[in-house]
Amino acid sequence: MASYENAAEGRAWARQNLRGVTGCVMPSFTPDMSGLNEAAIVHDIHHELELGFSGFLIVAECGTTREELERFIDICVAESGDATTVLQAAEPTVAANVELIRRAARAGVDLVMPSYPLGFYPQSGDEVVAYTRALAEASHLGLIVFAMNLWNFERLHPSGFAVDWLRRLVDEVPNVVAIKNEVAEPGVAGISDVFRRFADDVVVADPLEMNSPTWTTTYGMPWMGTSNYEYFGAEVPRYFGLLQDPERYDEAMEIYWRLHPARQATGSLMKEANGGTVFVHRMLWKYQGWLQGFNGGPVRPPHMRLLDRQMRTLRAAAIASGLDITDEPDTEFFRGRIQA
Repeated sequence: MASYENAAEGRAWARQNLRGVTGCVMPSFTPDMSGLNEAAIVHDIHHELELGFSGFLIVAECGTTREELERFIDICVAESGDATTVLQAAEPTVAANVELIRRAARAGVDLVMPSYPLGFYPQSGDEVVAYTRALAEASHLGLIVFAMNLWNFERLHPSGFAVDWLRRLVDEVPNVVAIKNEVAEPGVAGISDVFRRFADDVVVADPLEMNSPTWTTTYGMPWMGTSNYEYFGAEVPRYFGLLQDPERYDEAMEIYWRLHPARQATGSLMKEANGGTVFVHRMLWKYQGWLQGFNGGPVRPPHMRLLDRQMRTLRAAAIASGLDITDEPDTEFFRGRIQA
């Protein structure tokens, strides 16, 4: 649970505590999909911490009901130990997100990272700032601004999330404590510009692990999150930790390059899924985690289908990268590792 009690203290808390790698914990369900598989959720949280993750996103895009999501939050907080918990505020309206954030604050969640709803179609940057401000001011919790180019904001600015909006949020909203920085594909010029402008004000992180050697050496990036790092087991937290020590950079890069076949596979499949849907393929992420000992199991529809071709690609690439993955057949993924 966060030790800060108000927005004014949040940035200092984040600067001190956002370190290492923040992964993702997704809910698991009973075999009949009628409720949460709480034993499997506890297993996944404990395994996340065993692999060296310093925190995790409480993922809200797997088909949970509101009551299930609240129970999922409670389990995550109770089992997180010293790890940082980040709520994904992905409800479809401002009012629903405000209510969820306040509930999460009472439960003891550390930080909030909102998404922008499917029906949110702003006509100006002012509307983006106002929406984000409303969620930030819903509680005392620090907020991570998810600045990326997939929100359909390019009509307002070519980057997908203008630095002018970020400047207003950082200057005017004390609850903003960090920026998840994924703007302006192709290239990294936009990402670099966000680091340059804001790294002295709030914590800035590029969640794309393939870019982490660049930002740790250029801007001293101390924290990375959130994404599907679980596919790589303990290796991303391990090499990211090594990158923090300039004398161990070469050692970190040996791990980095060993992982490249798996990195290429997940990058290709995620680009394929995003290209058609602009939505995270959570089922694919759960399979990636299952290969590394997480529970696995399906998420509730509507969602994307996981294909044999995708599973074969990910399994083969993990083996080529020297990752220690399960040898269980893929049919076991759909059952889940921990039975309710």
